[in-house]
Amino acid sequence: MKATDMVVTPAGLRFRGRLFPCTLGRGGVMAAKAKREGDGGTPAGTHRIVGCLYRPDRLARPCNWAVPIRPGDLWCDDPKHEDYNLMVRAPLAANHETLRRADPLYDIVLITDWNWPRAEHGRGSGIFVHAWRRPGYPTAGCVALAPRDLRWIVARIGFQTRLVIPETLALR
Repeated sequence: MKATDMVVTPAGLRFRGRLFPCTLGRGGVMAAKAKREGDGGTPAGTHRIVGCLYRPDRLARPCNWAVPIRPGDLWCDDPKHEDYNLMVRAPLAANHETLRRADPLYDIVLITDWNWPRAEHGRGSGIFVHAWRRPGYPTAGCVALAPRDLRWIVARIGFQTRLVIPETLALR
């Protein structure tokens, strides 16, 4: 592991010498080969951070490489669609997730390279790092943090940063 890695541990997310409380998917940590769309699992492995999205109507740009979430921005999570596990624009008849949410969960989103850029259909989509609903409340498979902690982290990551979810957590 590198010093710039974000590492999920049983006690929380470790980054730059600090430990942040975090929540994971309702299905727990899963071995990568077992991950499937809709299972609620957080895939074990080393995942590169490949993008950062943010709500420009709610906060300032959190890092110089962040891309604004616009009205109509979606994430396709339909395993049968050609744009599976990609950011797309409305209208989209296929199953999708709205990125510009009414709640603050996606005010800042770090996108990982899980099953990306060439998605294997059905292996799971949209493994993000985003704000939590509340402490201890599970996600659909993402890693979630307190909004202030997420802002602190995003201001300090770079293109070498990876999200590390050890396989040993899948055995718990």
